Amino acid sequence: MQNVNLWSEEFGAETDAPILLIMGSMSQGVLWPDEFVGRLTAGGRRVIRYDHRDTGMSGTVDFAAEPYTWDDIKNDVYRVMDDHGLESAHLVCHSAGGLLGQFVAVERPERVCSLTVIGSSPLGGGEGQVIMRALMGQPQPEGSLPEPAPEFVAFYRTLMAAPPPADRRARIDGMIAEQRLLHGTGLPFDEDAARRLQERIYDRARDLSAVANHRLAAMAKPDFEPVGVLHQVKAPTLVIEGSHEPAKPGHSAIIAEQIPGARLMIVAGMGHTLPPEVHEELAAAILAHTGG
Repeated sequence: MQNVNLWSEEFGAETDAPILLIMGSMSQGVLWPDEFVGRLTAGGRRVIRYDHRDTGMSGTVDFAAEPYTWDDIKNDVYRVMDDHGLESAHLVCHSAGGLLGQFVAVERPERVCSLTVIGSSPLGGGEGQVIMRALMGQPQPEGSLPEPAPEFVAFYRTLMAAPPPADRRARIDGMIAEQRLLHGTGLPFDEDAARRLQERIYDRARDLSAVANHRLAAMAKPDFEPVGVLHQVKAPTLVIEGSHEPAKPGHSAIIAEQIPGARLMIVAGMGHTLPPEVHEELAAAILAHTGG
């Protein structure tokens, strides 16, 4: 296993029930909003968030010299738990972090007290291939997961054809545009708050371009996800999707169907991000789910 330093921080009392927050691909841990984390800790939880390798303040990897796969990113979950002295924890996961959480819940059920996945896709569903086929205009095989929304496809097609941003401001403007897309159309978009967040993300990154290694890791082992295993999940599972999800619309219902006893929750107005308007509802649901 590569010795990549992982940045993490924790909040709340060590004696409280632990929640490990797992963010999505190419995303820093601070995308779990401070206010949302605060609601969880105020509810009596010990909350830990971390930066994946090649994001934020965690170590970056020379991928050509030391390639890795999503198995390594998944195994980083265990490393963070071990570093914080956790034999088990409640996993709360967003987007591709939900794939990691599902995989851990199948692979090491004794380490997962409960599982919450937000804006994610079912493990083994090939969500990455679905998105890539949509971006390339290729037909989806029968039985594929639902495609992202048309505005999602149009945005990333344009982004793929555009030249790289010229400077910090242009890069941050592009990051805000991406956040606006992922926010969806169900709630007002606070551009000033988005700028503060994206400036924070830009300024705390060791190397912002290193996040592209997550894509290389996916290509290095396209069959990372085991197929047909979600029935093995033993942890109580809460599956959450926004009513205006642009990236993975309808995927949460499929997760909930495949995990025994899983509960599906639709959050009105929410897209693929975690805006302040939904913090109270999300935190209350997660506190209830992790309170057993």
